[in-house]
Amino acid sequence: MTGNTARVQAVQNITNRCAMPAKAPETLSSLWASDVFTLAKMKESLPKEVFKSVKKTIETGAGLDVSIADVVALAMKDWALSKGALYYAHVFYPLTNATAEKHDSFISVQGDGSVISEFSGKVLVQGEPDGSSFPNGGIRSTFEARGYTAWDVTSPAYIMTTDNGATLCIPTVFVSWTGEALDKKTPLLRANAAMNKAAHRVLSLLGHTDIAPVNSSCGAEQEYFLVDANFVNSRPDLLLAGRTLFGAAAAKGQQFDDHYFGAIPERIQVFMQDAEEQLYRLGIPAKTRHNEVAPGQFEIAPFFEAANVATDHQQLLMTVLKNTAKKHGLVCLLHEKPFKGINGSGKHVNWSVGNATQGNLLDPGSTPHSNSQFLLFCGAVIRGVHKYGPLLRAAIATASNDHRLGANEAPPAIMSVYLGSQLDNVFEQISHGEITGSLNAGVMDLGITTLPVFTKDSGDRNRTSPFAFTGNRFEFRAVGSGQSVAGPLVAMNTLLADSLNWVADTLESNLSQGADLDTAILKTLKELIDAHGAVVFSGNGYSAEWHKMAVEERGLANLRTAADALPVLKEAYVEELFSKLCVLSPIELASRFEIYAEQYILAIEVEAKLVVSMAKTGIYPAVVKYLSELSATLSSLKANGVELDSAPLSHIASLLASLMASVEKLSAALKQHDFATPEAHMQFCAQTIRPLMDEARQYADTLEGEIADELWPFPTYQEMLFIK
Repeated sequence: MTGNTARVQAVQNITNRCAMPAKAPETLSSLWASDVFTLAKMKESLPKEVFKSVKKTIETGAGLDVSIADVVALAMKDWALSKGALYYAHVFYPLTNATAEKHDSFISVQGDGSVISEFSGKVLVQGEPDGSSFPNGGIRSTFEARGYTAWDVTSPAYIMTTDNGATLCIPTVFVSWTGEALDKKTPLLRANAAMNKAAHRVLSLLGHTDIAPVNSSCGAEQEYFLVDANFVNSRPDLLLAGRTLFGAAAAKGQQFDDHYFGAIPERIQVFMQDAEEQLYRLGIPAKTRHNEVAPGQFEIAPFFEAANVATDHQQLLMTVLKNTAKKHGLVCLLHEKPFKGINGSGKHVNWSVGNATQGNLLDPGSTPHSNSQFLLFCGAVIRGVHKYGPLLRAAIATASNDHRLGANEAPPAIMSVYLGSQLDNVFEQISHGEITGSLNAGVMDLGITTLPVFTKDSGDRNRTSPFAFTGNRFEFRAVGSGQSVAGPLVAMNTLLADSLNWVADTLESNLSQGADLDTAILKTLKELIDAHGAVVFSGNGYSAEWHKMAVEERGLANLRTAADALPVLKEAYVEELFSKLCVLSPIELASRFEIYAEQYILAIEVEAKLVVSMAKTGIYPAVVKYLSELSATLSSLKANGVELDSAPLSHIASLLASLMASVEKLSAALKQHDFATPEAHMQFCAQTIRPLMDEARQYADTLEGEIADELWPFPTYQEMLFIK
């Protein structure tokens, strides 16, 4: 039998590769933000009054004085040239989950044929990429191409360095000529402004007079897989879809729990150190790294930052991980479920709100029962998740995330809030009309004198909850690994703004009726928890009992697929929410539904086409060859008096026939395009295309375990997950 040379060569290349040596680590102080045009660098290079103006805009949200743009542009250009940059780029975030950039040279040709380096304030403030070729959901026709990028001064410019040179990158918003947001940054800035305004109302009613701007913060834990590039290049599904559409489980997976928090493999640690050095240069506070649950899976977690900057940094982090992996002969997979049967990858978004004067507004302190400020903000979150839970589900709805939600590595699609025993008790007291105290967290005494006695957290964690309180923040655990965090943050900040406005309105009403402040607060909280407490759940979110109770008794939505969830964006109450808070206009919201629905459909169609292609051109020829060789061998043995059971031959032939029959059904289904609405097309993908893909996979994965290993055309799970 002839072997599969691609698989054999891939294993040989990995086995014989020379490890990339780890670079000598630099000091953190020399690395940190060395490639970022920080406030400190602005202070050194800008006139005092110009610096004060820029700083005021960044720290207080005051309007940008465009008259200073030329001065800032000159200082930014000189700094970039000193770092070796010859180009600059307005970086923006279109509705693709990816990062976009348009590079321009600093070169300006003079009349005498000479050149100078030039970068004006006008160029800094405004750019003009194509506004029609990016997804726009019908906002712009193809022939109407004008779009604008505009400088976001609150997110610092930075130098992106590759082996081919350095580029000054300027974070921007991206809007159409008609003014609609075509990006993810613009709605995020608007949502944060709406939340800030609503938070000011509540804080003022609590008696605060010195109130700094309230901002949301984000710390997104990024999970990812690393697979050797030799294997990925032999897998069309990984190359084009980011996940394996075929693949039998290896004899060993994650069942021993030996990979989780285990010693980081040497090759991976060299990769991590390289990536983290680049992240530190870009001012991205990578804090934690470790092995994740599944073999070949890892995690990196940054420290908290302002939500807008954290979103930009999250996009940069994904770019750095992917680019650095290539340098090390690896491919970084950010798909939510690249391998069937083992844990997929998420992006747990830790989210809080606060300011410089009142601090973290979601910090309960040691006595949460007496912390009215915390209770009102926490209650506002509870109300928001209950009232707009379907919107949160829509914000994380993608074809890829559907594979992960509800499995043992991710929370279910039902949006609920976990508070922990201490806060559960406090809000239960509120529902009874009085607050008497908080449960004591207690201490951990392990009974060993050499070990420290330490204070326990006030509550446990619940990994099955999609929206869990974790001490001084909420963790939105349902966000997908490959997603931009902007969409979830827009949803969270907007629903919080709406709920804080409700809190302020209700407090004002109670106060106007003669209640003192403490009574008005308790009355407001009781009304809130009585109306919205159904969303609070501390049990097992995976259980069938919860799914039944959530839907039938508590009235919570269970939107199992993205096809079910995305139409929420067309609901009148969602349109009203975004419109009244000036976060998304009805046109902008409608465009997002159209774009995300199309992305869902296209993603599944690409996968289905790959299933057909790989089955016909890879698996079918391999199995036929094996059947031919096996049949010839059995005939030869029989002629020599050795008769073996031919049942395996018939079994394999039957499996192959079933595989090709399912592939033909899938091919026929892909030809159907006469759908009345995007909703109908999405449901067809979810209810027809995906099951047919699963059916084909079932036969193919069984065949993988039946034919000679040396004939199987694609790298196996055992090879991809365990050969590094």
